[in-house]
Amino acid sequence: MTDRPCFHLAIPVDDIAAAREFYGGVLGLSEGRSDTLWVDWNFYGHQVVTHQTAAGSPGPAGHNPVDDHQVPVPHFGAVLSYDDFHDLAGKMQAAGAEFVIEPYLRFEGQPGEQWTMFFLDPAGNAMEFKAFADESMIFAK
Repeated sequence: MTDRPCFHLAIPVDDIAAAREFYGGVLGLSEGRSDTLWVDWNFYGHQVVTHQTAAGSPGPAGHNPVDDHQVPVPHFGAVLSYDDFHDLAGKMQAAGAEFVIEPYLRFEGQPGEQWTMFFLDPAGNAMEFKAFADESMIFAK
């Protein structure tokens, strides 16, 4: 364990094999415990579990406008280093991912300057990944 608590998030998917390919193959996350209908993933030191359900994911419930983009809600993701963010963006582009919001620089020159991108997993769960110019500014106003 780290000196910070890690979070646990369980999300619905409609196809556990597709979830394995996406989370393990495309995102490159390591797989933990699993069964026929669920898989634990090491999501950058946090535990994300994909659970196959009959209904799958309902997908985003709505959107909020941010920087002339429609941000899907709910969504989850991780704050990465600049290098890891751009590596992941390249992996997603190479995998032919459809971005909800293409990678771009947000709040340039302001507190909280960050790269961000949004995409959906195969079940329709919205994900955002970010990289801050200065991680001490994550909660800056």
